[in-house]
Amino acid sequence: MRKMIKPALLLLVAVLLAMTAACGKSSKSDKLTTVKFSEVIRSIFYAPHYVAMSQGFFKEQGLNVDMNTAQGSDKGAAALIAGTADISMVGPETAIYIYNQKGGKTLKVFHQLTAVDGSFLLSREQIDNFQWKDLEGKTVIGWRPGSSPQMVLNSTLTQEQVAGAKVVTNIASTAMAGAFTSGQGDYIQVFEPVASTLVQEGKAYYAASLGEAFGPYPETSYVATSDYIKAHPDIITKFTAAVTEGAKWLGTASDEQIVAALKPFFDGTSDELILQSVNRYKAQGTWPTDPELTQAQFDVLQNVLVENGVLKAEDKIAKMEDVVDMSFVQKLGKAK
Repeated sequence: MRKMIKPALLLLVAVLLAMTAACGKSSKSDKLTTVKFSEVIRSIFYAPHYVAMSQGFFKEQGLNVDMNTAQGSDKGAAALIAGTADISMVGPETAIYIYNQKGGKTLKVFHQLTAVDGSFLLSREQIDNFQWKDLEGKTVIGWRPGSSPQMVLNSTLTQEQVAGAKVVTNIASTAMAGAFTSGQGDYIQVFEPVASTLVQEGKAYYAASLGEAFGPYPETSYVATSDYIKAHPDIITKFTAAVTEGAKWLGTASDEQIVAALKPFFDGTSDELILQSVNRYKAQGTWPTDPELTQAQFDVLQNVLVENGVLKAEDKIAKMEDVVDMSFVQKLGKAK
């Protein structure tokens, strides 16, 4: 009798041990590191990030991204300084502003997400063959002073020698479309999918792309405090890899896959408008295949800041490395 029971007990113990080991392995692999993340606004302009979330690229790297929307680069930078965000998606100029304040903390750009401005100029009345001179004597609902879209528009007006255009900069980003549809302004500067939505609803007409008009400009970056980057290089490495994978995926995915990936982040936006927005951004080279902020791009950025009066020429950052750390992007490129 004892000989019959013993094999059965051994089998039971073996099964229990295997189950315990499997559970332990699953628990370990499912353990994710939470990253407090702040995005500047919600826009398809940042599609690679949403793709990295919906397609599980962050989770594959062992990260759980806890995302909130700051509604402004200034607020995203403030969240980093206050410690309520670990990583922010903001304009790289915020790192320059904080550095020049000579405070206790500095910010560093570690990944360049976009290569041009992502806003579009819409008109109230349909204009055939729009010219920038058409803005003379007109009112444009624009972005807050010192923000990237506001500075790019202002620099474009200077570049195109447009005089007499009135740009309204005191309307909150979330209220701009409503202000325009209620009758304010002759033109409005908005991102996707708001631009395509207004056009589809017959409330505005497409006039121009600021990205195409102004040219290369490092508008949106991933930024963290120098202290966070130094303390968590593994997280920065994994975060960079996930977002880069998101950008690559957008270049090869089908229309149906792209819509499905972005839909959860743009509730109420039709499949048609999501795809149209993505294709419009693709056409103007929004998402670089190499997410490295170069010295040339950094020089363009600082020149725009000086031109717009938010940075004194003598306060330009002499060494880009003081506010930029591209080592994670560079290592990722070498690992390919």
